[in-house]
Amino acid sequence: MTDTYRRILLAARPQGLVDGSTLTIDDSAEVPEPADGQALVAVRHLSIDPTIRTWMDDAPGYLPPIAIGDGVRSGGLGEVVASRTDALSVGDTVFGMLGWQEYALVDAADGSLAVVPPGIEPAVVLGVLGVTGMTAYFGIRDIGRVEEGDTVVVSGAAGATGSVAGQLARIAGAASVVGIAGSADKCAWLVDELGFDHAINYRDEDVGARLRATCPRGIDVYFDNVGGGILDAALANLARSARVVLCGAISQYNEDRPVGPKNYLQLIVTRSRMEGFLILDYLDRFPEAQLEMAGWVMEGRIHHREHMVQGLDRAGEALNLLFSGGNTGKVVVVV
Repeated sequence: MTDTYRRILLAARPQGLVDGSTLTIDDSAEVPEPADGQALVAVRHLSIDPTIRTWMDDAPGYLPPIAIGDGVRSGGLGEVVASRTDALSVGDTVFGMLGWQEYALVDAADGSLAVVPPGIEPAVVLGVLGVTGMTAYFGIRDIGRVEEGDTVVVSGAAGATGSVAGQLARIAGAASVVGIAGSADKCAWLVDELGFDHAINYRDEDVGARLRATCPRGIDVYFDNVGGGILDAALANLARSARVVLCGAISQYNEDRPVGPKNYLQLIVTRSRMEGFLILDYLDRFPEAQLEMAGWVMEGRIHHREHMVQGLDRAGEALNLLFSGGNTGKVVVVV
């Protein structure tokens, strides 16, 4: 009898959050045999990131939309269980775009997989030393260009990227780091464990008023993960020559009509710069950044937290956590 495996397919374009009509589980796919130059990877962990939701829309982006009926695209970690290539050995742990499925057939020649050194926890590979950590690193350093004495504000600060971005700002010499999050517990985590100077609970505080109170000289660097009204509040309180880092706009990904910034004219008044970036542009610099980040983690200068979700069938639920605010830190699915 031929072995089969489970995979999650995109059944329909989501309207808002992912629901039961958006995804379907296919358990009839046959486990493939690798051909020459290929390897079979058993997927163990999935990286759950907001950008997955944007790939589900039929809209232009930096990657093509996921086609209806195709497997959901996602980064992940897996173990090589069969190999017909010298580049990958059985037992290797690899990271790549493995997708929401139990097995992935990979071509070693395309260079899309990275072999993970032994002894590193999977959640760390996917989080603080993975794409989300690298996004924070290059966003703060290359786009935000945080300098000694800066006032830095981070939205989505209790998420995987925002929590690291705030700590990196402190390492870079920021005089004050302010995080914006969605609960009292998250705000307490930012201040008590991660070392943020202030935390603003956007659900029950006036964000604009609190930004004026906590950033009396204005905001030198604003690291934006959410867009919408919080972006407008930050733009209204920029210092001269501020840098606005556009990392994401999670408040807008589920909206039929995304809302752009209303206060963009503040960029003229304050002679400021607003710039977006994609982490794909920095892949060749990952090794140097990961080495530096690993040192800071070992020294206790960067703290991290992972939100683990058990089971492939809960991947859609895990994705929704990013938009409901149900997670603290990096969301990882244990397949």
